[in-house]
Amino acid sequence: MSYTALYRKFRPSTFEEVKGQDHIVQTLTNQISANRIGHAYLFCGTRGTGKTSVAKIFAKAVNCEHPVNGSPCNQCDVCRGINSGSSMNVIEIDAASNNGVDNIRQIRDEIQYTPSSGKYTVYIIDEVHMLSIGAFNALLKTLEEPPSYVLFILATTEPHKIPITILSRCQRYDFKRIPIDTIADRLMELMEKESINVEEKAIRYVAKAADGSMRDALSLLDQCIAFYLGQKLTYENVLEVLGAVDNEIFSRLTRSVIEGDVVSCLNLLDEMVMQGRELGQFVNDYIWYLRNLMLIKTSDGAADMIDASAERIQALKEEAQMTDTDVIMRYIRIFSELSGQIKYSSQKRVLIEIALMKLTKPAMENDISSLSNRMAIVEKKIESGQIAAASVNIPENRQEEPKPKKVWEKPVPSDIQEVVNNWGKIRRHISNPYKSYLENCRFSVKGEDTLLIVFPPGTIGYEGCNKPEVIEMLTNIISEQIEKQVKVEMTILENNQSFHDYFMEVVSKINMEVEEEDF
Repeated sequence: MSYTALYRKFRPSTFEEVKGQDHIVQTLTNQISANRIGHAYLFCGTRGTGKTSVAKIFAKAVNCEHPVNGSPCNQCDVCRGINSGSSMNVIEIDAASNNGVDNIRQIRDEIQYTPSSGKYTVYIIDEVHMLSIGAFNALLKTLEEPPSYVLFILATTEPHKIPITILSRCQRYDFKRIPIDTIADRLMELMEKESINVEEKAIRYVAKAADGSMRDALSLLDQCIAFYLGQKLTYENVLEVLGAVDNEIFSRLTRSVIEGDVVSCLNLLDEMVMQGRELGQFVNDYIWYLRNLMLIKTSDGAADMIDASAERIQALKEEAQMTDTDVIMRYIRIFSELSGQIKYSSQKRVLIEIALMKLTKPAMENDISSLSNRMAIVEKKIESGQIAAASVNIPENRQEEPKPKKVWEKPVPSDIQEVVNNWGKIRRHISNPYKSYLENCRFSVKGEDTLLIVFPPGTIGYEGCNKPEVIEMLTNIISEQIEKQVKVEMTILENNQSFHDYFMEVVSKINMEVEEEDF
């Protein structure tokens, strides 16, 4: 006897075997038990979530001679006929290849005849969104006044393509993506029935790779079993068959990116290429890894939302402390753009190398997120002491004339000077876009305790920051960081104004001595 694929062999035959769609199963069984069966149903959802399987079970249940709690018995003549495909009560139509007006007119002619056995003639139209406009119009007339013994079940992955006139005549059921835990439990149950030895970690990776589709999970697992037939299926085996990458590689790659080590990043990519990993899968998995990193960075309870071991969660927390949220979002944006480009490219490796260079070298881009990334790198170097004032050696036989110093009318208040001296530390706690708005501003002093932030003419930063709630936010951040209460005001130069003619500049002293000179 020929081999039967797992997804066909273990297709659900009763409502109890349907996984992850409890809200739909409960509603349908209640309708059958109460004899409140409609005439048209629309099943929507992504691939492999059980639309066609539930449609067939429902078709059996409404015709079953001895239903059990709304579920078919699979023992009566009607159920056995439907299971074998010999029953005339259930007619399956693939709308992708039968999408013309004539095909629907044939249905309209056939429904004039009552079923030879059972209560209902059930038409299951799969991928119904593929019907032509004329076919939809022909179907509409049939749905308006169907015979009492006819039941339509329409299945589609793209409900937005179905005319509203059809939608309004159907009971709509949206099939959800199946959770990873539900898929993993089902796969482990089936492996026990098949007497196949498999690691739980391997099963969970297959469930995650299926992206909410039970059929995809069974197909991927079938592929892995066939490759290692007769052997124990391990996590490493699954990674090799699917061309996937272990999360440890992603962790090493992320740390190299944060450190700006482009050589290490390219070496890791070369290592994955030599191992035969599928590069498109690598890009998608790395986006998911970065998503987990962003959740860890932005939420204290995110560990419960991430399917990973305690050791991997701890590694993610360490990496989250090494960078900013804006930087992680930039990483995700670059790799999301790469994911759309790489599908149809013959030079996948080159595109990934360019993306990794962008991650490690934010100067290659000039958008706001890249500027924020560059500022974060500079601030990190300043804090670690990598950037210091450069000394200039002047020959002994050459004397330079001293430049005249700017004489202020009054000294700068110590609290204001402390704010400016610690601006790098304060700025890290300011969220975007306000952090970017404040990049080109200059500092002055007003009165005894007011920091005056002056914006250059023609900038949008003044309008974005000169709001009570933003000023209050800056005041709170300053008081938290330097434990001083300083007032903040903002102003903008007119086009014909010069900063030096109207304001006194307060210069920050960060790891270097700055002499106040003419500006």
